[in-house]
Amino acid sequence: MSEDEESLAGDGVTQGIVRIGDTVRRPVRPFSRTIQAYLAHLHQAGFTGAPIPLGIDELGREVLSYVPGDVPRNPLPPQTAGEEVLVALARLIRALHEASAGWTPPPDAVWGGTPASIRRTGHDANELVSHRDYYPGNVVFRDGLPAALIDFGLDIPRRVAVFADAYRMSAEQRSAFAPFVIEMARRYFEDSRDSAELDPVFKRLWENGAKYELPRAEQWLRRIAPDITARLTA
Repeated sequence: MSEDEESLAGDGVTQGIVRIGDTVRRPVRPFSRTIQAYLAHLHQAGFTGAPIPLGIDELGREVLSYVPGDVPRNPLPPQTAGEEVLVALARLIRALHEASAGWTPPPDAVWGGTPASIRRTGHDANELVSHRDYYPGNVVFRDGLPAALIDFGLDIPRRVAVFADAYRMSAEQRSAFAPFVIEMARRYFEDSRDSAELDPVFKRLWENGAKYELPRAEQWLRRIAPDITARLTA
């Protein structure tokens, strides 16, 4: 690592993430070019809560703009669980979704290490491409509130309802939310399993416990889904 490079912890799994001035450099992965295309669309749509893609550097690393702020790490500080944080995060995700609407992935898009053409027969025009992992460790905080996104032990149904209100979910979205989340959990398990065969970072996550934790998360979601739906549709 050169003198002008500052090592960054990143997600704690991906190795070789560094900051150089106002940029972040990280190893290219199978889906990096797809993400660069997506981030470029967000930037063009006026969304400021994500890094700006800046291509590939002379060492073959992905280059992104550096997003200033604080990123909490485990054990998460109590202030990251406040309702005002949840409201701000919902509004940030809403802005992300509005900016994402209408984006069509390139034909050779790769998601999580798996070619889209292998995982699905094609892109649904009504499908929304998004972040999908809003864990606080992927959120940049400024002045104590979520300001940007990079790479809940409580009253979960109530917190989901607070989020839904801030996001302005429709009645249809509220009814479909819990079944959708369960399906996403199932798909995330399958994607992670397949990606572990192609990408070393996903392989490390898989072997470090994801292959056990993801099925447990899906089972937990199935247990709590009726309470979430009841609260959302009350």
